[in-house]
Amino acid sequence: MTEHQTIHFAAYWLPLLGCGVILCSWLAMRSLRRMITARQTTADEQIPTIDAGAAGTSLIHRWDPRFKIIALLGFAFCAVSLHSPRSVLVALLLTIITVSIARIPWHRPLRRLLAMNGFLVMFLIVMPLTVPTRISDTLIIFGDWQLMAFNLRGLELALVIIGKAWCVALLMEPLLATAPLGATLEGLTRLGLPGKISETLLIAHRYLFVFLGEVQRMRSGMEARAFRPGRRWDTLRDLGNFVGMLLVRSFERTHRVYAAMQARGYNGSLPHHHQFRGATSDWLQTMVWLGLGLGLVLADRLHTGGF
Repeated sequence: MTEHQTIHFAAYWLPLLGCGVILCSWLAMRSLRRMITARQTTADEQIPTIDAGAAGTSLIHRWDPRFKIIALLGFAFCAVSLHSPRSVLVALLLTIITVSIARIPWHRPLRRLLAMNGFLVMFLIVMPLTVPTRISDTLIIFGDWQLMAFNLRGLELALVIIGKAWCVALLMEPLLATAPLGATLEGLTRLGLPGKISETLLIAHRYLFVFLGEVQRMRSGMEARAFRPGRRWDTLRDLGNFVGMLLVRSFERTHRVYAAMQARGYNGSLPHHHQFRGATSDWLQTMVWLGLGLGLVLADRLHTGGF
């Protein structure tokens, strides 16, 4: 049994590496943000809708929502149970292929990753410094700072966590964006999700954009009356009035929406507009995805000695 290996560097390398990581992360996120902004051609794309790509005709679009939910969520659960970086990389490549097959504009999944990466980058700093040291680990020590030993196994664990998070985030695009949200939620209801939850999610998604439009109109009205945000007490008072008026208008709108739903025959449950017919291709695609996920888990356990 051998002790862990130690690699020594001069102390001045630590702040240089820290600044390098921060600079690279900032440049990468700035590049992603510019790429996303360049692809947004309309104002509506500033507020992304979940099912914006539901009108496509790809293989993923033609997949029955019930089977798609089971297959992609099952593959996601298999992906998050992996331990080997090689297995996680394979799962990530399969996920990227799926997004490409679904023909989803890449600024949508990149926007999802951009929202996550600010948090995920912290794993690259925290995990190497806090992971418990094991025998045969490789430690990097800067000068005499023994308490700041940089464990390469912690870096590997951080990369594995980030890869799993990317897999799940990317899978949400072909899962949610390739069918109308109503069809996806109805498929979840057929799989056992309570109907009240799916109806609440559907109504919340629809009227979120209505309330955001109300916010934009109220903001335009305030700006037309020469409102300019500042650090004065008058600004806080105006913002408080703005929030209060928004809550009042939202409350009044909910009553009007409910009255309109009752006038159209709402009796406690929304009507079902989608007909599901499982075809042979749906079964085959589901078996392929579940087989890939289970195969990755099996190969990962054999590689890491988990069995």
